[in-house]
Amino acid sequence: MELSDRQETIIEIVKENGPITGEKISSQLNLSRATIRPDLAILTMAGFLDARPRVGYFYTGKTGSELLTEKVKQYKVKDFQSVPVVVKENISVYDAISSMFLGDVGTLFVVDDNGSLTGVLSRKDLLRASLGNQDLNAVPIHIIMTRMPNITVCEPNELLIESAKKLIDKQIDGLPVVKENNYGLQVVGRITKTTITRAFVDLILDE
Repeated sequence: MELSDRQETIIEIVKENGPITGEKISSQLNLSRATIRPDLAILTMAGFLDARPRVGYFYTGKTGSELLTEKVKQYKVKDFQSVPVVVKENISVYDAISSMFLGDVGTLFVVDDNGSLTGVLSRKDLLRASLGNQDLNAVPIHIIMTRMPNITVCEPNELLIESAKKLIDKQIDGLPVVKENNYGLQVVGRITKTTITRAFVDLILDE
């Protein structure tokens, strides 16, 4: 978060004199209380300052990067997950390629007749299957997909930073967001590298 010169000065005043009332801060700046009220609100909401009734403002001791880290650690998967592209395990490689192209995704999640996760298909899986002279309409995807339990998943209430770490550690492009039901794991969303990038760009722009 980029602070104005006046906001930086307010932080320094509170550092040296806190706890200090808004009236005393405005007096030191030779400004009205109404003039600095938006600055105090911004600094308090951003976490640089804290305020106590009838006591005043005090410095939290946190830097901008520390506050940013704290905010990142509050992000959960359910707040950023996108709609998954799900296919049945009995479709052909050709149909899977079509689904991936039409859905504009890099990962397909494969389910059985009960809607439970059974496998994952990546671009690399489909590319390998398309090499050679075999009829792609005759090759079912369950032959080439990565099967459970060798699939890395995440849950809606999981921290987004934990999902990002899974993507990096496993060197994969996407994770299915799952909820457990009577039949297994139901796919309710997806988290991708693009999702993570968009979340952190939005965070920086908001700041």
